[in-house]
Order: sequence, then C-alpha cells, then structure tokens
Amino acid sequence: MEKLTKPVRFLLCATTIIFLGLMGCDRFVNTSGEPVERVSDGDTLVVKDTDGKNVTVRFACVDAPEIAHSNKEKQSKRTSDRNQFTWGVKAQERVQQLVQQGGNRVTLNITDSDRYKRKIAEVRLQNGTFVQQVLLKEGLAKVYRPYLNKCPSKDLVQQAEAEAKEQRIGIWSDTKFVNPWEYRSLYKK
Repeated sequence: MEKLTKPVRFLLCATTIIFLGLMGCDRFVNTSGEPVERVSDGDTLVVKDTDGKNVTVRFACVDAPEIAHSNKEKQSKRTSDRNQFTWGVKAQERVQQLVQQGGNRVTLNITDSDRYKRKIAEVRLQNGTFVQQVLLKEGLAKVYRPYLNKCPSKDLVQQAEAEAKEQRIGIWSDTKFVNPWEYRSLYKK
C-alpha cells in the first residue's frame, strides 16, 4: 500500500508544482498586446502584428514635435529646427521609456488609417497607461484638433493638455516653440 502511495504523492505534488508554475508565468512573460519593434518619433511607433508583419502606428489625438530625419536636418543651425528637434527628441525618448516600462508591448485602439497607410490608434501600456495622455501632461505633445472628432478619449487628452498649459510644462514653457503642424507647413517643404 505504501509503495503505491509514494508514487501517487510524488505525481500529485509534481503536477501541482507544474500547474502553479504555469499559472504564474504570465506575470513574468507578458504576451498580451502588440510587440513594439521601434519608436520612430514622439507620436509614431512600429509594432509586429499577429502575422509577423511590421505595422506603423501613428498616435491618435496628438501631434508631437518633429525629429531630424536627414543629415541636412541634423546639421541645421536654424533656430526653429534646433528648437523643434530638441523637443522632438525629448518626446521620442519619453515614448521609448514608456514602452520599455510596459514590457515593450502596447495595446492599440485603432481609430483610422491615414494617407501613408499608417494605423491611427490610441496607445496604451499593459497597465492601462494612456501614452498620449502622458505626453500631453508632460508638455511633450499637443492635441491635434483637426482629427479630435475621431479620438475616443478626446476629453482625457484635452484635460491633459490644459493641465500642462496652465502649469507651463514642457513645450508650454518655451515661447519660441512652433506647433508641429505649423513647423511642417513652414519649414519641411
């Protein structure tokens, strides 16, 4: 009788340990959300979809400062370029930091696509942090009003921007800052 009980106890114990171990794995390996391949700038990232294809995602609701793309832009001495690119790098770095904190995965609420075939989406980390809201609260982006009607969280983003503006945080503290959409129309021709 005891010979039968030891193997059964061992099997029961091993099964329990394996079961409990597997139940806790999702805490260590988070597999929900889209894996982020790279952060392109302060309002664009690339994720890998379920088919393994890269998808470019433009953040809904906001417009972040531009970053330098070409060598000519990187070497520009023009004050408007330097100012725009400095804030653009800060926004990009903040998005990179948030993505890393979120385990390099994001949840997308796709609201549209644009003429460049990018998906337009609200972007959240696995813990629910709304990336656009963080950028706005920290003065690293502005609400992009032309498409605000397609923004499910428009009240949140407008409130976040209003707080940063009132407290003169980030770009709101910089009297020489040019709105990203104005910068593109004036200087990126």
